[in-house]
Parts: sequence; C-alpha cells; structure tokens
Amino acid sequence: MLKLQSITKSYPSGAEMRVVLNGLNLDVDKGETIAIVGPSGTGKTTLLNIIGTLDKADSGTVLFENTRLNELNKKQLSSFRNQKIGMIFQLHHLLPQCTLWENVLVPAIPLNDKSGKTEKRAEALLKRTGIWEQRFQKPSELSGGECQRAAVVRALINQPSLILADEPTGALDEENAELLAKLLLELNNEQNTALIVVTHSQALASKMNTVYNLHAGILQQKK
Repeated sequence: MLKLQSITKSYPSGAEMRVVLNGLNLDVDKGETIAIVGPSGTGKTTLLNIIGTLDKADSGTVLFENTRLNELNKKQLSSFRNQKIGMIFQLHHLLPQCTLWENVLVPAIPLNDKSGKTEKRAEALLKRTGIWEQRFQKPSELSGGECQRAAVVRALINQPSLILADEPTGALDEENAELLAKLLLELNNEQNTALIVVTHSQALASKMNTVYNLHAGILQQKK
C-alpha cells in the first residue's frame, strides 16, 4: 500500500546541513500497525510529515497505492491527504470555536456529501468512542482524553487507508493513554486501516505488529 524508497531529508544547521533521513526505506501493507521509536530530534515527525504529504523529501520516492506522491501538485496532494490519510497529533488541534460534532465533520466539508452517510458515520464513531453525549460541547468543555478521542474520530471520518499518529498519547495520563491505544487498535482491526505511530511510549509501541527504531537516518526493525 505504501512504499518509501531511498528517502533523504536535511535541514540547515549553522553553516552545514544536518542529515535527518538518509536513504530511508519502508514498506507498509494494508491493515498493518507500525511503531517508530527513537530519541527526540532523530526525524520521526519529519518522516511522518513526509508520508502525510505535509513535507517533501529532498530525494527519494513515496508510492501510495501505486501513485507517486512526489509528482502530485498542491491541489492533488490536498485532495489525496484529505481522502486517504487521517492524522492524529499529540495536541488534538480541535477548533476551539466549534462543537465536537462540527470538529469531527471538518475534513468531510470538501466532499460535499448530501447523502447523510458521513453524518451517520460520525454518529457511529462518536458512540463507538463514548463521546456521543458530548457532541454539542466545545473543546474547552471536554477533558483531554475526550478531545483526543474526538481527534481520532475526525481522522477516521473520511475512511482513510492510513492513520498517522504523532505521539497520540503523549499528553494523556496512563489510564487515558491505555484507552486511546486500545481504541486505535480496535478501529484498525475493524476497518483494516494501516496505522503508523510515532511514540516515546514503550507501552504503546509494544502493541504494534512491527516496531522500528529511527537511528542515523534509517529505520532498524526491533526484534
């Protein structure tokens, strides 16, 4: 489903360039769950942003369902990202002026679905994640765990093929972190959505099928 070939990425560091990704390769199958671990500053978020088309590699190829993402223009990338990828961050990034219900439907606006299927899906997911009763509340009226569950629903609303999660449990207490991890894996299993998680949490990483350590710009699979 997803193939990264010889991905490189560098950033200016004083008078020199700091290499973050150095000929990195990765293959991801449909429904697979992957954790990427490693110290801060090694390029984990950069890698996730390249996969999610929020950033571009200096060189290399990103293939998604046989489409070369490197060759898409900005409009095509925006459409691709909206329909094929769901993103979850450490901070939920919910719109503070909108209700939970409005927030989870934001990614569906460009699709202009008049059939009601998207709203039915939103209802089912909110009930599934236990936050249906809070749908008319704004983020400031919700707990951190509730906001993060809403972010998961928002990421899933357009039925993406791939979920990218950057430290999704980093701002949660142990109980809510465990609940969110359980939820992500249940939804992955039910919907056969591939899941890539960047995390410092060994507890979360251990729940994934495959764990990679990002070291010296390449991925090394942990046994």
